[in-house]
Amino acid sequence: LKMTKGPFPELVVFDLDACFWDQEMYTLSKIPDESNIVTGDLNGRGEGVVGVMSGRSRISLHKGSLLALQSHHDKKYPNTKVCFASSADTPQAERIGRAALKLLEVVPGTTVWDLVVGRDWDGEDVNQIGRQPPLSANKSATHFPILRELTRVRYDRMLFFDDCQWGDHCGQVERACKERETGNGPVTIRTPFGLGAEEWAEGLNKYAKKFQALDGSDNYDIKKR
Repeated sequence: LKMTKGPFPELVVFDLDACFWDQEMYTLSKIPDESNIVTGDLNGRGEGVVGVMSGRSRISLHKGSLLALQSHHDKKYPNTKVCFASSADTPQAERIGRAALKLLEVVPGTTVWDLVVGRDWDGEDVNQIGRQPPLSANKSATHFPILRELTRVRYDRMLFFDDCQWGDHCGQVERACKERETGNGPVTIRTPFGLGAEEWAEGLNKYAKKFQALDGSDNYDIKKR
């Protein structure tokens, strides 16, 4: 896969169910804990937690998700941070999702939660997971405006991945979440079969091409406002 040299997004936003990982939280019933982990090879980085069981269902990251977070862990994307925007159907689904994020590992000894919440946001949980007020089923109306306020990252510095199987969240976010002075919003990628390595590379390349075109230069400064 040919990866771009940048510029890279300041914020990568992942949907969870059927995008970042392979399960739909609303179909599960048990909140996983450390007794429910499944260990295995973490993409050649050693043995760690590759799955968690919720009842009889195993929750695992899609290949592109693990690749993305391992590269992020290795600081390959300067100035990039990560968070999640999920319209999990019920409070129980939300709890299951957060529990899984705290158990699944990126590299041995570092969970998704450690990396995203601990390192990126200094322990602050900026993730927007669920659809209970103030959230809703419409990510463009609630999740993204809240993320814009909490993270202070402009919409046009975001890259968003969503499976879009239960509604066109990517299209809604593109249409509704735009910076007033530029009219530009997040770059979005649909992942109807889950986030693969190809979709991850596509997202980075699409983001870089968009901003090189807008800037008219290959030397676009990602810190520009």
